[in-house]
Amino acid sequence: MNKIGIIIQREYSTRVMKKSFIVMTFLTPIFFILLILLPGWLATLEDDSQKHIVVIDRTGLYQNALKNNEIYNFEFTRKSIDELRNAAKEKSEFTALLLISENLAENPKAATLYYEKQIGMELSTYIAGQLNKYIEEQNLGALNIPNIKQLIDSSKSDVSITGIKWSAEGEEKAASAELAFAIGMVLAMMIYMFIVMYGTQVMTGVVQEKTNRIVEVIISSVRPFDLMMGKIIGIALVGLTQFAMWLLLTGFGLTLVQGLFGAATTNNAVSDIALMQGMENMNMADAEHFMELFLSFNWFQTIVLFIIFFLGGYLLYASFFAAIGSAVDNETDANQFTFPIMLPIILAIFAAIYAVRNPESTASFWFSIIPFTSPVVMMVRLPFDVPTWQIIMSIGILIASFIGSTWLAAKIYRTGILMYGKKITWKELWKWLKNS
Repeated sequence: MNKIGIIIQREYSTRVMKKSFIVMTFLTPIFFILLILLPGWLATLEDDSQKHIVVIDRTGLYQNALKNNEIYNFEFTRKSIDELRNAAKEKSEFTALLLISENLAENPKAATLYYEKQIGMELSTYIAGQLNKYIEEQNLGALNIPNIKQLIDSSKSDVSITGIKWSAEGEEKAASAELAFAIGMVLAMMIYMFIVMYGTQVMTGVVQEKTNRIVEVIISSVRPFDLMMGKIIGIALVGLTQFAMWLLLTGFGLTLVQGLFGAATTNNAVSDIALMQGMENMNMADAEHFMELFLSFNWFQTIVLFIIFFLGGYLLYASFFAAIGSAVDNETDANQFTFPIMLPIILAIFAAIYAVRNPESTASFWFSIIPFTSPVVMMVRLPFDVPTWQIIMSIGILIASFIGSTWLAAKIYRTGILMYGKKITWKELWKWLKNS
């Protein structure tokens, strides 16, 4: 055990002191903070430059349909398209040219927008909205029903549904399916990213040591199993260190930004998060309610289980990656073996997308129990209050699977770590498993 500890310390200290580790540890929280705050800030920026739109209305029906405002200025003209186009070549006198060739109530596609420089979506959206509103008013007016527009407006409603979850003891707790959806998918993607990123680091490290013949020196004083376990656990500790630093630095950064720029920045970010969850019409009260739900979420339990499933999933896959690294002479040869191992974790992403919409289904249950997919799928189901026995069962099977995979990987590792110059096949790996 002392030798495993030395290898763990070597792997940990070597990787933590790398420039790439330090750079990524400090840059990633900055990226997270920008990802949260930047969309909210960009949403406050508007293009307030004046836009001049020339309108050719061959029907004569829409003179009053397009309203001018501080940004959009509409000018109706009787000139032809060719005249206006030639004038625009000499001097750019307008932003765009709108041609209405037929009655839009009969042919909605009879409006065409011409422009020389690419325009944004806002202009076409504004024009279409104004024309649709005008046509709707004209159609309602043709019905000759007194105050019909007021009657329709008064009949509209904006229903907002508040989620309340019952506990087994009858306790009521505010909940949000949208929030659970967002948290579950983010956690699942992080588990997937960490398993792939640190698992491949194990394989790369083994291949590099084998290629450089360093492993021959190490094996002279350490058992292959100790070397494999030390490398796997050492890189796992590197991953946990980086994850903890990301949490601390992101939290500190968000607190600092809020202190420097005030609550307005935070409110914009919260509103943007709410928008991504499908709450486009969110007012300030809704935003405060959303943030209250976010802060009241059981983050301690979620983070603890995240670490457990990350370690379980990482250790399971890392043992296979270590075995592959020991069996090949270079990273190019490893590609034929890594793809079959990556298939279950890729399948887990698709299963997670299904589980986030149907967290209580039979398929979601089994995908969160099967060890090859459970680290990702269980992260999706956790925000939906998975029964405790299912979590314990999933963790137990994951631990047992890791022990079994380590035992199998050790057989391959012991044989392959000192073998050079031979192209390894799946058939060869199977022989090593049987004969070791």
